[in-house]
Amino acid sequence: MPAYAYRAADKAGAARKGIIEASSPAAARALLREQALLPLSVEVAAEKGASLGSIQLPKFRRGTISSKALATVTRQIATLVGSDIAIEESLRLVATQSEQAATSSLLLDVRSAILDGRSFAAALSQHPKAFPEFYRASVAAGEASGKLPSVLEHLAEFVENRQANGQKLQLALMYPALLALVSIGMMALLLVYIVPDIVKVFVSRGADLPFLTRLLIAVSWFLQNFGLYLMLGIAVIGLVFGRWARVPANRLRIDRFFSERRPFRRFSRQLSAARFAGSLATLVGSAVPLVDALHAAAAVTPNRWVREKALGVATRVREGISLRAAMSEAGVFPSMLVAIVASGESSGRLAPALGRASDELQRELDALVGTLVALVEPLVLLVMGGLVLMMVLAILLPIINLNNLVGL
Repeated sequence: MPAYAYRAADKAGAARKGIIEASSPAAARALLREQALLPLSVEVAAEKGASLGSIQLPKFRRGTISSKALATVTRQIATLVGSDIAIEESLRLVATQSEQAATSSLLLDVRSAILDGRSFAAALSQHPKAFPEFYRASVAAGEASGKLPSVLEHLAEFVENRQANGQKLQLALMYPALLALVSIGMMALLLVYIVPDIVKVFVSRGADLPFLTRLLIAVSWFLQNFGLYLMLGIAVIGLVFGRWARVPANRLRIDRFFSERRPFRRFSRQLSAARFAGSLATLVGSAVPLVDALHAAAAVTPNRWVREKALGVATRVREGISLRAAMSEAGVFPSMLVAIVASGESSGRLAPALGRASDELQRELDALVGTLVALVEPLVLLVMGGLVLMMVLAILLPIINLNNLVGL
């Protein structure tokens, strides 16, 4: 059934807002009256969107929710499904409890698709912007194996960890980014408004300007005359590159570059291997067939080039070769991971072995990210301080030369 966003008043005259499922707007109004509510407006959530207070939410047809909302929703659904509550009822309960009308509408639409006879994964595939590929692939593998509660628990942990790690990284980089932005803005203002006045003084005195000062004057002149064009050009280049990068073949080239070129190779492969091993460990431990688990785990890898290689591993395993041999042929997985997979296969305990490998890869990745973040702040300080020092020297050197000429 479609979902409707409503505004109503209760017996005390207090305003009420929310989402309700009904076969038609008239049926929605009737349901509201049964709840002792006076309908003020009833609109199709998928078309009109909903508003909370004075904030107008994005239209539902865009089908997007934030990573934080996705983490919260996934954890709630996993908890309810793990308590033997049917998936359609779990979706209804989570949608009812959600404080965001857009999220409620999205979940109710997924529920409607399930009630129409579609699988959970097929219903999620109607909203690819809200539920990423790895999410849908994991749910499909869980449904196929009958281990959906276990897979949803893994998904909840994975999405929560990804959201927490992303937020931690953003907070760590916020100060260096703000420092760089303010420094660049101050230098641009000095070059556009202050340096030209200083140049007039030097020119009127007939001073012999050093190279650093002449370079500063040239940069100032360029920004005065072509600064707006430069900003426009950067914006156009960014827009064109963004459109170019959205083409799957071009995105694959970019990811291959990061996967094979230093200094990005180690971080890119470490991240992909940790995601791949962790997901594969959970799926194999949930009795998902290995080939299906490999396909779902491949969808988790953020690097598309590594993802293609992981899908090739699934193909080779389907052909009958061992997982260790297929991963060795791929050539994109750390040797430590391949060695642990080999020991897990030989002992018949592949899932625990993959879990240990994932934990070790994640620890190494966390240490690497911590080191990189720790280096960013002093690096920004050094670069910005160096640029400011060059500007100061470019202004002071002619003044010192003028004083020397006066002394002579």
